[in-house]
Amino acid sequence: MRKIREVLRLKWFCGLGDRDIAQSCGISRSSVSKYCNRAKTAGLSWPLPDTISDDVLEQMIIQTPNLIKETSDVPDWPTVYKELRRKGVTLHLLWEEYHVEHPDGYQYSQFCFLYQKWREVLDLPMHQNHKAGEKMFVDYCGQTVPITDRESGTIHPAQIFVAVLGASNYTYAEAFGSQSLPEWIMAHINAFRFFGGVPDLIVPDNMKSGIQLANRYEPDINRTYEEMARHYGSAIIPAHVRKPKDKAKVEKGVQDVERRLLAPLRNRTFFSIQALNEDLEALLYDHNRRPFQKMPGSRWSLFEEIDKPALKTLPRYPYEYAEWKKARVNIDYHVEVNGHYYSVPFQWVNQNIDVRMTVQAIECFHRTKRIASHLRSDRKGQYSTISDHMPKRHQEYAKWTPDRLMEWAEKTGIETRRVVETIMASRPHPQQGFRACLGLMRLGKEYGSDRLEAACKRALRMNVVGFKSIDSILKRNLDQLPIPEETPERPAIQHDNIRGPEYYR
Repeated sequence: MRKIREVLRLKWFCGLGDRDIAQSCGISRSSVSKYCNRAKTAGLSWPLPDTISDDVLEQMIIQTPNLIKETSDVPDWPTVYKELRRKGVTLHLLWEEYHVEHPDGYQYSQFCFLYQKWREVLDLPMHQNHKAGEKMFVDYCGQTVPITDRESGTIHPAQIFVAVLGASNYTYAEAFGSQSLPEWIMAHINAFRFFGGVPDLIVPDNMKSGIQLANRYEPDINRTYEEMARHYGSAIIPAHVRKPKDKAKVEKGVQDVERRLLAPLRNRTFFSIQALNEDLEALLYDHNRRPFQKMPGSRWSLFEEIDKPALKTLPRYPYEYAEWKKARVNIDYHVEVNGHYYSVPFQWVNQNIDVRMTVQAIECFHRTKRIASHLRSDRKGQYSTISDHMPKRHQEYAKWTPDRLMEWAEKTGIETRRVVETIMASRPHPQQGFRACLGLMRLGKEYGSDRLEAACKRALRMNVVGFKSIDSILKRNLDQLPIPEETPERPAIQHDNIRGPEYYR
């Protein structure tokens, strides 16, 4: 259902074509067309109403029979292909002319789909006509810059991120310590800020930071990367594997960065990423304002003229970095994140969920529905539990506190209180001993306070303090037997031939 929602967002909110949506979501164009047609037939619009759950959406989109219109009024596809090469002519215009002559013919979505299917048989090489504000190509330079540690003298290679806008070739470059996911995301955020807007599409290479599984037809985009693009109202379309034509812009941009930014710095020694970026910023300013050789203007002037006005407005707040992981809810209705345990409603026990992790919060989702939210904690082995997530019987446990348990134990007897204190002191956190103490209360109701007190006394003398030990003492009636006396200490042997401690001083 997440992909269907993404298809509808890209179609109705971002205004992308079926081909771009199919590449971004990793599905076929026919599926894109089918989902959009069925959603339109069902009377849906973007944004989807909050009342439409994943189950309802599945019933409306997936389980609805596909009503494809059969018609004999097949358009003249060679003529359509020829007309599209003329300036200003679009498929929508050609469909309107076709619909005037054939009112009962194909609808617009089917017209586009069939034309694309017809064009595939031509096996034509891909020719990219970049529209203003449409695409931003991103990649890393193959060349790195050494960063020297002042103290140890060790050298660490800095990675150079490059982003190029398709229409104007306006370029952004920045150095990072690695190609990890957090720095990959930060590079995009900084690029959007540098450009002052957001393009419709982001075209990365199939690197592991952004693309989990590179595939020509169904690339698996990293969940964090996809969420970042959604925050900025953009979409990700990875370049085809081993298809340099898909990202020719950034390939040329990388080459220019290596020649005009990195080459002049080849004899410089840098001791920090910040110092390197300061020099890159100055060289990048000159690079973007360098006049074109074969036409008037520069990358900057062309950007100001055509790309900048077409970019989408930046959101009010930048994207907050978040990582995703899949987790299975344990039998105790908690999920583990970096050694800490967070509760979810007990109804989701043994279910697979998605966990979103930010610096400050942990959010749990089942499909696209958020089922729990917690402040993030770094205390390993500890629990963050919301009482509403507990079953009723566990909520009763939560009403108990250490002071309340001590008050009950003192009423039973001094030995029982000592046992309760010992149990709680033996746990990393007192609440982890509540269940054992509540078990002692049950034994007191079953056997009586006097027998429980005697069993606790015996357990303390034998140093076997614990619920199971006391339960065993009561079941075997050992509490009614006398406690073995401790063996008295033997007096020290006095003899002239035995050396005492004073001898060794």
